[in-house]
Amino acid sequence: MAASSRGLPTQFNLKRLNPMLLDQTKRRKLWLETDLVRSIRITCSSSDSVTPIRSSTSSAGNCGDEKEQWRRFNLKKSPHTQRVGVQASGVVPFASPRGRRSFMQQEKFYPRCTPRNSGPQSRDTPPKRDTGIANEKDWGISLLNENINESGTNEDGSTWYRESGEELGENGYRCRWTRMGGQCRDGSSEWKETWWEKSDWTGYKELGVEKSGRNAEGDSWWETWEENLHQDEWSNIARIERSAQKQAKSGTENAGWYEKWWEKCDAKGWTEKGAYKYGRLNEQSWWEQWGENYDGRGSVVKWTDKWAETELGTKWGDKWEEKFFKGIGSRHGETWHVSSSSERWSRTWGEEHFGNGKVHKYGQSTTGESWDIVVDEETYYEAEPHYGWADVVGDSTQLLSIEPRERPPGVFPNLNFGPSLSPPSDDPPPPSGYDDPREE
Repeated sequence: MAASSRGLPTQFNLKRLNPMLLDQTKRRKLWLETDLVRSIRITCSSSDSVTPIRSSTSSAGNCGDEKEQWRRFNLKKSPHTQRVGVQASGVVPFASPRGRRSFMQQEKFYPRCTPRNSGPQSRDTPPKRDTGIANEKDWGISLLNENINESGTNEDGSTWYRESGEELGENGYRCRWTRMGGQCRDGSSEWKETWWEKSDWTGYKELGVEKSGRNAEGDSWWETWEENLHQDEWSNIARIERSAQKQAKSGTENAGWYEKWWEKCDAKGWTEKGAYKYGRLNEQSWWEQWGENYDGRGSVVKWTDKWAETELGTKWGDKWEEKFFKGIGSRHGETWHVSSSSERWSRTWGEEHFGNGKVHKYGQSTTGESWDIVVDEETYYEAEPHYGWADVVGDSTQLLSIEPRERPPGVFPNLNFGPSLSPPSDDPPPPSGYDDPREE
């Protein structure tokens, strides 16, 4: 775990946030994706399907039965010829009779290898797809106030460890952390978990978790979640940033998925949200990116880009973008498909909203269809995010309660007027170990 601190120009005063906290009377559910984000559903005319196997419970100390606790892929073999279509729907990256399920999902996680009251019980579960950024209360972070370093062996031969500590650095930097983990007797299954909180004299505060694990069948997962509070280097406005990364890989199939989510907002109403996702199931791969930006003064930009392909060479996708300011703006997009013989079809469309009830709609496709009309239509757009500053502050009580080191009289934090952190790339690469078919 890297220990680093960001230099900020002035000390952040927590009291400046209190009025906003008092004004928050209703908590909205964590926003994941807008209704405007369209999805690609892959439908196959062949008999391909993905059937998750129901997990069965077993005793906490039985490592050999652990394979019964996981959903796995059971890919039914089918002829090589198949026809793939595209339609707007919910996120269903691979054809499956169970719909929005992935191989790493399970209804309940049971403690692995460790009998009760014999050591730290793992609260780690495989991450689930399309869950966004969890709130801090869902992570149950509880840091120890003393340094410990202990380990043990259970009756079934499984081992565990738990340790905690504190790191101090320049500019009042402090990092408190706790680690724990364990594994089965034969080492075929293990889990790890790390929690931390960071602070310094500039007012920077950070809370985070990292989890990982693997089971006897070779299924593995990793996830990290982080939130931090700081003042923007140039505007001195308080800002909270939250992020999450998750990935899981099958030990028996060429299958896995990766997600990266981020949210940023400040006290003036500026908000940025985005996500990048990638997945693979044997011969099928898919990608998805989307983003939103609210400037706090009525200007909104939203976009999404989704595409998928098979090893046979078939590719398809859908993308769109919209920009609005006080009811005036535009939308445009494209849906496309490339066959295994490199034949391409596409349909492009656009809308111009004038703010007076008139909308200019136009479009065309490679099959010769086209339209160009003006209609009477009420323009609808969201000028404010579903989950904004007040919601984030209300859900960040543990982050805001982090106590920094006491600053000696006459000592001031070092100032760093370097450039702000750059936003996440629009097209980050897939995680290590995944093959990106776009590069083939």
